[in-house]
Amino acid sequence: MSKNKNKRYAFVIDLSKCIDCNACMVGCKAENGVPVGHHRIWVYEHGPEGKFPNLKMSFEPGNCMHCENPPCVDACPTEATYKEENGIIAINPDRCIGCKACMVACPYQARYYDEKKSKVDKCSFCEHRLKAGLDTACVHTCMTGARQAGDINDPKSEVSKLLAKHKHHVKLKEKGTNPAIYYID
Repeated sequence: MSKNKNKRYAFVIDLSKCIDCNACMVGCKAENGVPVGHHRIWVYEHGPEGKFPNLKMSFEPGNCMHCENPPCVDACPTEATYKEENGIIAINPDRCIGCKACMVACPYQARYYDEKKSKVDKCSFCEHRLKAGLDTACVHTCMTGARQAGDINDPKSEVSKLLAKHKHHVKLKEKGTNPAIYYID
């Protein structure tokens, strides 16, 4: 990686490894103080598929997509939601007025309204953990290794290696947001 290239953080999720244990959700809630009844990340359940006795379930973890072209940033009237140079979409809680415009603009429904704080919140990519040299809470607690996070501009990073090795897709590609969560098929 050239020294002058910016980092571009992304998640790579191997759908075949997710077992819906919810460790990622619990880790995120504990790390980030997410209130009961809300979540920054999720796991969608698909299935069962097939015919008995050959039934199959699949699971799809997700969170804020940290889009290259984030509609939430443009929708925010106070510039509380903004995009950092490293690709992380962040919220400045001091600027958030709780209008929910960013929630409406997000095609992934990745935000929630915290009634106690009268603010919108979402996945922060555990930037505080990244700065300390740690994995995100969801990656750290994922017991199967389904979730990986890292710099896709670094060809030596685990996420870059996974993307180079496996067929993958993004959600709602047609929206043109260029999300930074890649799903290994």
